Order: sequence, then C-alpha cells, then structure tokens
Amino acid sequence: MRLILLAAFLVSPLIARAPLTKRIAHTDPSKYSREANVHGGAGEMLFEELFDTSAFDTTLLFLHRGVLPPKTGIGHHYHNQMEEMFVILDNEAQFTIDGRTSTLAGPAGAPCRMGRSHGIYNPTDRPTQWMNIAVATVKGKYDNFDLGDDRVGAPVDAKPVFISFRLDRKLLQPVKHMLAGEGTALYRRVLGPDVFFTNWAYVDHLVLPPGSSLGRHQHTGVEELFYVISGRGSAQINDETAPMSAGDAVPVRFNDAHAFINDGTGDLEFLIIGVARQKGNLE
Repeated sequence: MRLILLAAFLVSPLIARAPLTKRIAHTDPSKYSREANVHGGAGEMLFEELFDTSAFDTTLLFLHRGVLPPKTGIGHHYHNQMEEMFVILDNEAQFTIDGRTSTLAGPAGAPCRMGRSHGIYNPTDRPTQWMNIAVATVKGKYDNFDLGDDRVGAPVDAKPVFISFRLDRKLLQPVKHMLAGEGTALYRRVLGPDVFFTNWAYVDHLVLPPGSSLGRHQHTGVEELFYVISGRGSAQINDETAPMSAGDAVPVRFNDAHAFINDGTGDLEFLIIGVARQKGNLE
C-alpha cells in the first residue's frame, strides 16, 4: 500500500500539469493593472504578472510585463533576499543602481543585484515597454525596503557605473546547427552566473532566422524562461507543440526536452532566463 501511495504521489504532478498551450503566458495589455507610486515611484504604471513562483521548481519568483507611461517609474528601493532585472524593450529610461543613475536606450536592461538599491524612471513623453524578472534566495520569498525617493530630477551620469546591457543584434554570433537544430542561429550570453548572488544562472539573447531552430535538448540542473521579443514560431516541450509569438513567455522546467522552431516568415527573437537548482550548475 505504501508503494502504491508513493507512486501516486510521484505521478500526480504529471497528471495535474496543464497543457503547453495553457502554460505559455501571453502578454495582454487589457489585463494590465494600474499601480500608483510603486516603491514610492512617480505616477502610475501598468503591468501584469505573466508567471509567479508556482510556474517553476527553482526560486524564480516572477515575470512582470508592463508599461512605464511618460514621467512614471519605480522608486528607489532595496531587496535583501532576492534579485531583479529591469528590462526595457523600446524608447529609453533612467536606471538607478546604488544611487547612481544613467539613461539606457532600449532594448536594454540592468540586473538589480541582491542588497543593491535600484529604481527606474521614464523621463520621456512616450511610453516605455518594460519587464521585470525576479529570483529569490528562498522559494517564494519576497522582501523590500523603500527609500522614499522617486528619482525624478536625479543627477544622470553620462556613462553607467553599474552592470548593464543592450540587446544589440550586432553583438550576436552565428552558431550553425545550434544544439543540433536546423540552420544558423544568432546567439550571445549577455550575463553569466558570476554576475548574480542568487541561483540566477544566465541571461541569453537568441535570434532564429526563418527556417532555423534551436535543437531538442534538456537540462537537469537549470530551468529556463523563453520570452519572445519579436516574431512567431513553435515551442516543443516533451511531446507537446504549441504556437508562440511576440509577448509570449514559455516556461521550461527541469528535464523538459525542449526545442524552438522558427516556422514564420521573420526573425524569431528571444530573451532567455536560466535559473539553476544549485549555484553554478549549468547542466
């Protein structure tokens, strides 16, 4: 009887797992909530939670997608038990890390590492498309300490004195038959595990031209999140296949055999987040 109960316990998560079409999150501006003075920031921003911590077995905490309207932002604050990464997909924004502020032109981002103060502000007259990814030290653990500083009118350094990046296609390198896939992919590891204090493993930028693919493979020690920046294609996870397009986010859990195919007519562009089961293990 004990063996039967154990077997049922091990199989039940597989039975309960939603179909791939339901697991893929879709950016939907009609579902954005309005949040005023986030962490003491200026104005009212719009966002939705595409994933919470239940979507993964690692300590990936959430994926938020939204908009920073003109003259709005997220106030200066700390996290001491987690890390975030603010990403802008267009326009520009003023990023603050450890009290120093610089303007980044999208698509770009900056990791907000554990124990480092951070904020973001859109000083322009146009909305800025924005994302926030968070990884905790303990699964589901969120913390914050606000500084009461909206960063409006903060001094701006001409060059960032903090870690930042641009999702610049000119920096991508061709990889033929990437992971035994079709055609030639364009790829760059933007940030590696040494940048982070948590089990955050990497941030990758990947472009699949039409007819190319990322070959079928799996990870025993890393979970991934594939966010589609542009284009359309198909995701294959284990024995399931589902369409995806710009604004979609695809979760890949431990041991999921996965592949991504560009069966569209334009480039398929991804931001890939990897989170390890154990710090430094990228298998």
